[in-house]
Amino acid sequence: MRIAVVNNFFPPRPGGSSHLAAALAERYVAAGHEVIVLTAAYRDAPAEESRDGYRVLRLPAMGMPQLGLSIDFDMTFVSPRPGNWGKLFRVLDEFKPDVIHQHGQFFDLTWLTGWYARRRKVPVLLSIHTRLESPDPKYMALFKGLDRFLVKPILRRFRPRYVIMDELAATYCEQRYKATTADFEYIPVAVDPARFEGPVAKDVRAEYGIGDAPLIVSLGHVIPLRDRLALIDALPAVLARHPRTKVLIVGRVYFDAFVKRAAELGVSDAIIAPGPVPKDDVPSYFAAADVVAHDLQGGGCGTASLEAMAAGRATIATVTETNFPGVALRNWENAILVKPNDPAELAAALIRLLEDPQERETIAKRQRELIHGHFTMDVVTRQHLDAFQRMLNNAAGKK
Repeated sequence: MRIAVVNNFFPPRPGGSSHLAAALAERYVAAGHEVIVLTAAYRDAPAEESRDGYRVLRLPAMGMPQLGLSIDFDMTFVSPRPGNWGKLFRVLDEFKPDVIHQHGQFFDLTWLTGWYARRRKVPVLLSIHTRLESPDPKYMALFKGLDRFLVKPILRRFRPRYVIMDELAATYCEQRYKATTADFEYIPVAVDPARFEGPVAKDVRAEYGIGDAPLIVSLGHVIPLRDRLALIDALPAVLARHPRTKVLIVGRVYFDAFVKRAAELGVSDAIIAPGPVPKDDVPSYFAAADVVAHDLQGGGCGTASLEAMAAGRATIATVTETNFPGVALRNWENAILVKPNDPAELAAALIRLLEDPQERETIAKRQRELIHGHFTMDVVTRQHLDAFQRMLNNAAGKK
């Protein structure tokens, strides 16, 4: 097959969808397929390059203005730049894709390539990485409006199949885009356990002066949907039992309400927030952790949590046992599940894990086995390629 991979985010730009798009592109090539990646320009990354057997084209882009709001993100758009539309069509016409794999429903490269796919009758698979949601009512109203009046009408024009990574994404697509289960491909997000199997790059505990104190690591950008407030609210109870406990919040802080809450509760001294770290250092942070707690607001079990499980660290999440279709989660066996935004239950889980290293290690081992069985790049790549083949067979049957 000739596969066009589309994502406004792509390495060296950090982010879960960025690295997943690159990893899938590499594995599509390894499986014998021809691949081109279309993405937005990012800093000093070359406009064109060949990597891992495929071509990358970075189109000139404009950044989203930073307004000092809690919804500010580092996003770039290619459609406003002159010449990009024509260049995109020319490149795709030369490549002649059999299928287009898009990442992110609200990026303009998704919309432009969707327009191309509709005109050229090319099947499209769309991975939903981020749901437009916010705990703030005014932002939630804004996001619902964007989905209803902008994203939904665009998606209806080129009718992609949706990669559904968990049950929350399924509900979201059903409610926001009126998609049905007939439009879904159930494929979880993938991680690479091999990243966490070698020696670590640095001693995180020594670097931050943590020593042998209990350590909770929470990795990922701090945004309203991952605000860490439940973790801060749980800390007084944890510190009452384990006063030396430290919390490492690793990632860029876009929403700093947790800093004020920590000061109010008198737990600021237990918190270390170094900001974003290089991707290659992530295994070192997980290796240093006793417990990982990242997805705490009911927003799913994302890449950072799955990577922590792959690294063999006890990882807490706020999803249900049916979160991943076809994957059996069992609380306190191969998963540690608490209710969203529930500091008391979170504190109880943290205390239980910190006080019983044997149980902690047993669950961590089972979580790692779960990742190897369902969430590796090899498994997920095969599922994507099978979906492409079904789409092509279906398209051929309609001719």
